[in-house]
Amino acid sequence: METQKKIAVIGLGNIGKAVANNLVNNKHQVIVAARNAEEAANFAVQSGGFAQNASIEDAINTADIIIPAIWFGSFKDFFNDNRDLLQGKTIVDVSNPIAPDGNGGFKKIIGENESAGELNKAILPKGAKLVKAFGTLGAGTLASSSNQEPEKAVLFYASDDTEVNEDIENVIRNAGFEPLRIGGIDQSIRIEVFGDLHEFGALGKTVTLAEAKSKF
Repeated sequence: METQKKIAVIGLGNIGKAVANNLVNNKHQVIVAARNAEEAANFAVQSGGFAQNASIEDAINTADIIIPAIWFGSFKDFFNDNRDLLQGKTIVDVSNPIAPDGNGGFKKIIGENESAGELNKAILPKGAKLVKAFGTLGAGTLASSSNQEPEKAVLFYASDDTEVNEDIENVIRNAGFEPLRIGGIDQSIRIEVFGDLHEFGALGKTVTLAEAKSKF
């Protein structure tokens, strides 16, 4: 039996905490790290033994799959600060390139036809692989829709490196969702905020696998 890949969630904001909680609730081991080391330590204590806290550097070094639950604008610094450690790792980009619009909503902060996935791929550390996933739902829905019954909710993902697909699909299933690949990173825009397959876009809700396939 193939050994489960080690997963590290870097950052315990709304999305990071939802992803880490979903994995823990499904009894999957996860490494958690945050700038606030105490927050990561507390999360680990409350995880029932399924989360281990570490420094950001140790988490990256130990894990196979890195989930930086950070703002889109922080990826450049994250890549630069950890460039050597990230070589050979699979990086899951959960980011959405948005900011408050001053009217209670959000606005896109990059070009209308640009995606966070493609821009982050362009600055990806050498030897690393990028997958776009887990940012296709809002944090609240990501938490509440895990292990939905009778049919699991779909979590879309995009990847160029198809050899990582099995590993990513295992992570998505272990987080309580049904994985569905929509294509390469050039399709990321579809699963980012305002995209046609995002909860806060044309899709507007979670969908089952049958419903999702009807969108293609």
